Parts: sequence; structure tokens; C-alpha cells
Amino acid sequence: MDAVLWIVLGVVLAVAEIFTTTLFLIMFAAGAFAAAGAAALGAPVSVQAIVFAVVSALTVLGIRPTLRRHGRSALDSGEQPFGVEAIEGSTALVLERVDTGQGLVKIDGELWQARSYDAGQVFAPGERVQVIQVRGATALVWRDDISPSGELPEAKR
Repeated sequence: MDAVLWIVLGVVLAVAEIFTTTLFLIMFAAGAFAAAGAAALGAPVSVQAIVFAVVSALTVLGIRPTLRRHGRSALDSGEQPFGVEAIEGSTALVLERVDTGQGLVKIDGELWQARSYDAGQVFAPGERVQVIQVRGATALVWRDDISPSGELPEAKR
């Protein structure tokens, strides 16, 4: 009968994890399933509680840091960014007028919907802009500090 209670607790914790998505409650669900195994083998309730506590602690201390490390962005971990993270900070070519409501830019050969990051900036076709942020499928852009010739603005003087 103890094993059934531990299994129910494990299932409840696993279902609760679905709603929290923190990967924290699932560690305790693993402890509850381990305690259910101990109960099925005939261990007393005190040993079941110790198995629950030890397995839960080991999973929290052993697996959670690895999951957190893999959950960080590539920029935070010093790895090569990919996907949307690689686009942020890159240069784009304006294809259609970009303002706060609409626009179209070309980023690394791909067409992206774009909006101006600053409400006061409007970009004409042919201008170079920098991608500040990506929200969904829209790139938020800002005036690029590099002129069309590739020189920095202060180097023209």
C-alpha cells in the first residue's frame, strides 16, 4: 500500500511540473518513484522517507546544474550563438521603408519583417541598419554606425 501512495505522489509532482516547467518538481517525483521502489521491496516507512530525501537531493544537486547550464543562452555561456541569437547585433540592408509600424530588411540573405527600434528613426531602402532585437519574426533595427562605404563616420573627416 505504501508503494501506491509514493507512486501517486510521484505522478502528482510530475503533473505539477507540466504546469510550472521549472524542472524542479520532477526531481522530487523521481525521489517519490524511488521510494515507491523501496516500498515495493518491503522497506520500512523510515527507509522509504530516507530514499525519497536522498534521491530527491541527489537529482537536485546533480542534474539541475547541468540542465541550467544547457538552458542558458549561447551568449551567456560564451558559445557560438545560432538562430535568433546570431541575428541580434548583425547588420541588415533595408529593402522597403522601415518605420515603427512596418518594413522589410535583408539579414544574411534572408528577408525579415522589420520595425524601427526608435520611434523617431525611419530608414529608406538601401540603408544599412543594425539588428538590436528580434521579437517573434520581426527584427527591431537601429541606425548602423558604419557608413555604406564601410568606413566609420568619424574616419570620413
